[in-house]
Amino acid sequence: MTTTLSPTASLTFDVSRRPDPLPDAEREAILADPGFGKKFTDHMVTATWRQGEGWKDAKVVAYGPLSIDPACAVLHYAQEIFEGMKAYRHADGSIWTFRPEANAERFQRSARRLTLPELPVADFIGSLRALVEVDQAWVPEPGATGEKSLYLRPFMFAFENFLGVRPSAEVLYAVIASPAGAYFAGGVKPVSLWISTDYARAGAGGTGAAKCGGNYASSLAGQLEGAEHGCDQAVFLDSSTQTLIEELGGMNLFLVYKDGRLVTPAMNGTILEGITRSSILELATDLGLTPEERQIPIQEWKDAAASGELAEVFACGTAAVVTPVGELKWAGGSVDHRGPGHVDEVALKIRTQLLDIQYGRAEDTRNWLTRLA
Repeated sequence: MTTTLSPTASLTFDVSRRPDPLPDAEREAILADPGFGKKFTDHMVTATWRQGEGWKDAKVVAYGPLSIDPACAVLHYAQEIFEGMKAYRHADGSIWTFRPEANAERFQRSARRLTLPELPVADFIGSLRALVEVDQAWVPEPGATGEKSLYLRPFMFAFENFLGVRPSAEVLYAVIASPAGAYFAGGVKPVSLWISTDYARAGAGGTGAAKCGGNYASSLAGQLEGAEHGCDQAVFLDSSTQTLIEELGGMNLFLVYKDGRLVTPAMNGTILEGITRSSILELATDLGLTPEERQIPIQEWKDAAASGELAEVFACGTAAVVTPVGELKWAGGSVDHRGPGHVDEVALKIRTQLLDIQYGRAEDTRNWLTRLA
């Protein structure tokens, strides 16, 4: 069968349902305790782009291994990008996603930086809808924590078989999906951060603002260094001066001051602009906060925590939504803004507000939700 997804979409997706989907009982067992990124749905989306031909061969097929030649360009030159978002089941059984057009536009920006073809926004959203319509039984009920979802992973990579440093003339686009449980199964807990000064996540003129695998690979050494010092994550600084806060390996940062300022590092070409980050900036005034996007010296964080000016620190991203931050450690010292009885009031309020919108428990006054099934 063929599903036409939107009058403005250029692609239609041929659907070939697998003859051997996972039995209902096995699927329900996975949905009862899905973890994160461990199990995958019965189907996936694929489409190809070829120079001179454009996008074609869009389809929903059985989830399974991709056949890649040893000379496939992505294996040698890392020309690839990806996105991450979630599908949420509402109380009436309908399935929605959060601000997919923002993910689609960021996917296009990433494609431009990695010299990959841009996928139209309507086709990006259409590919999500095509997969979720077929695999909607894999979207879990919110569960006891109210946070279960289906994680969606669109990605694109150089698919031409050649050895040579140039943009690939053939590209594969795909979407896979994985049921996800609550990020904090035992309740939200503050994370500790290590200041990475030996490693940088990205540099000026590089790919820091694109969502590509290389940025995450470059953050791993810093994260391991943090773990060796008893920290949950690493915070990366600018590569030029090693004095300005940028982001974690996969999350943006916010500092909340006692005078009501909500401060986050400004976009500078080396930081990934998170969808959760931009949503929080829009919600800030609803909570009586004054949002600021600017350069933040790491010394400012240390000083404000020590003086008591700093009320809260939190990180944000698709997987965890909002994560309170506690102790900040570095070679030779540490500081923690939390005193006895500390409550991360702002972080938890923003987290709840976002989740309530995503799961349809609060009114979507900004039209951030898109129905998938």
